[in-house]
Amino acid sequence: MIELLAPAGDFNKLKTAIHFGANAVYVGGSNYGLRKGAKNFNNDGLSQAVEYCHSKGVKLYVTCNIVAHNNDFDGLAEYLEFLESIGVDAVIVSDAGIVGFCKAILKNTEIHLSTQANTTNKYAIKFWADMGIKRVVLARELSVAEIKEIKDFVPSVELEAFVHGAMCVSHSGRCLLSNFLTRRDGNHGDCVQACRWEYTIHEVKNDNKKLILSEDERGSYILNSKDLNMLANLKDLLDAGVCSFKIEGRMKSQYYVGTVVNAYRKGIDSILNGENVPQYLLAELAKTAHRDYTTGFYYGESDSISYDNNQTAGEYEFMAEVIEYDSTKGGIWVEQRNRFGMGDTLEILSNDERFLNKNIKIDVMENTDGEVFEDAKLVQQKLFIKTEYPLTKHDILRKKVVKC
Repeated sequence: MIELLAPAGDFNKLKTAIHFGANAVYVGGSNYGLRKGAKNFNNDGLSQAVEYCHSKGVKLYVTCNIVAHNNDFDGLAEYLEFLESIGVDAVIVSDAGIVGFCKAILKNTEIHLSTQANTTNKYAIKFWADMGIKRVVLARELSVAEIKEIKDFVPSVELEAFVHGAMCVSHSGRCLLSNFLTRRDGNHGDCVQACRWEYTIHEVKNDNKKLILSEDERGSYILNSKDLNMLANLKDLLDAGVCSFKIEGRMKSQYYVGTVVNAYRKGIDSILNGENVPQYLLAELAKTAHRDYTTGFYYGESDSISYDNNQTAGEYEFMAEVIEYDSTKGGIWVEQRNRFGMGDTLEILSNDERFLNKNIKIDVMENTDGEVFEDAKLVQQKLFIKTEYPLTKHDILRKKVVKC
């Protein structure tokens, strides 16, 4: 089975990822993960998340992939025992000390080696496989050819690879820039993404004269990587031996998760059916926030070294999430996310091919009291919209952004 692995920064994103076709999700607990800026899950939340995922036939992995110091091990054993007790499918770790704790404590939970371990060669992967590691999340710096060589050398280990999302200027995420500038340690989950700040460079010996380095009016972006996008090239990774396609983005929006997971789900299904990834799916990835896209290091380094700040909010904006279809009234109940009104045309993002990219012209809109109104401007207001399409819970309505 080819696994589509999606990020889930909170419970809503987890449900969205599953609705749009993820086979597994990865989440962070309150400690030991690398995304403190996400809402993450406390112990009760993790218990609920495991129960929900398993009820849908989906696996749940928990990140424990910090670069650990001595005091990080206080309470780790108890936490791992808790994760095992609630039925987490795997823990994602990078530190050899934490691997040792996992091996001693976990009996039924798989150990996956994080990309933070910077595993870039077949001999290291064989070492980790001999240590009981079930799966290795490959370093982003590997090429497709290198991955194929690794799989041939260690056929027993599962290989997971990133296929979409933000890239790091540092080696597979091990970066000191955030810590150096702000004392917020990216290797402990507190990265401020300093590589994406705006910088200028000055020549000290020449009266601090500014040096021009592909610079626009806001600054220079020599540290700011393009976003990874391998949707059109998934078959190459599949043929190389990758069994899990991973999407980056626990800090990204619910709409981002839905859009990207939906595109990759349908892309994977196309490949498994012996077809090419349809062009309309490639176009889907322009409909949510992203930087210019790259294939990273997968085909050599020439494309991976392109840095820029061509950040776009995406061609469409998240307007509402579907709550349910009301057959009696002939329409859908939605929860508002951004402002829209009578006369607007909203596009459907659905896991159902019959409705994906269909349009709804807003000509009947009511609140829960049956009052007809024209302007949906109250965040998370429950609304009824007349439509012929029987959409399902967690489908999304989006609106094309009008550029001035």
